[in-house]
Amino acid sequence: MQTILVTGANGFIGSHTLHWLAQQPNIRLIAACRDKRKIPGGFSGEVREGDLRDETYLTRLLEGVDVVVNAMAWTSLWGHSNESNALFFQPTRKLIDQYRRSNASRFVNISTTSAAAPQGSADALSEGIPRHFWPHLCNVIRIENDLRQQASPEKSVVNLRLGIFVGEHYGLGVLPILLPRLKTHLVPWVQGGNTHLPLVDGRDCGQAMGLAALTDGLKGFQSFNVVGKETPTVREVILFLHEEFGYPKPDFGVPFAVAYPFAWLMEKLDPIVPWEPLIMRSIIHLLEETHADNQRATAILGYQPQYGWRDSIRLQIAEMERRQTKPMRLSKPVG
Repeated sequence: MQTILVTGANGFIGSHTLHWLAQQPNIRLIAACRDKRKIPGGFSGEVREGDLRDETYLTRLLEGVDVVVNAMAWTSLWGHSNESNALFFQPTRKLIDQYRRSNASRFVNISTTSAAAPQGSADALSEGIPRHFWPHLCNVIRIENDLRQQASPEKSVVNLRLGIFVGEHYGLGVLPILLPRLKTHLVPWVQGGNTHLPLVDGRDCGQAMGLAALTDGLKGFQSFNVVGKETPTVREVILFLHEEFGYPKPDFGVPFAVAYPFAWLMEKLDPIVPWEPLIMRSIIHLLEETHADNQRATAILGYQPQYGWRDSIRLQIAEMERRQTKPMRLSKPVG
């Protein structure tokens, strides 16, 4: 019987991963998080509660563990370089070091389909492309590179480049950032809204993470793109939001060559205005075409996404109406 530990078990990816794995036979499942009270109901297994920045906790965290599924995350869509280093990069690197010293034989890592966008994102094994305007993405890529170098036949790494999150238990993402900004009528169509948005439901993410933990024969460094059943265009998504929920459509359009400087200007205005930037270069980057698909994840992991993007958006907006009383900030712990 394998023992699988899921970090960030109360976050978006962690909670969905925990739920999927809890339905699988012949495994011992351990949840790890900072506050066990926030783990969604129904989990009755072992919980190892603590903070990855606590050396004593980290030293004992992986005892008896065969597979580490790292769903712990702190994320930011703009700035916050110091916080990204302190709350994401350093704790993750220390967890990787502990994995290297432990008896565990597999480490499952979360990345993004935009890591190598737009040039190399169709190939999940391609190296990420750091973007100076998005410090947190640079740290995500640094973690990928560390894991790529450390992977071996005895210590495998499965890296999942996940698409844009939608669905219940949401954290920071494109939808909760975009929706209040659409109401300003100042958000343009970028490239006519004709690029594809690789949306993926949290439940499908949970399936992919679980399969990455359980699939036999994965050696060395493996990487997979993971997106939903369908990949709509940005225009399709915004028109759906307009027709079903009444959100305004953009009133004008710009190409990427104009969108990036416009977002740069919004960022530069931040110190002199009392609100966060209307649009950021990171959001423009997420709108770049990735050409990401599930072909490799389906062939090797057996990943089969189950949830359509429209229903996932409906679920998320219903949850946002209950939870989100003001616009979401651009940096947020999600696990």
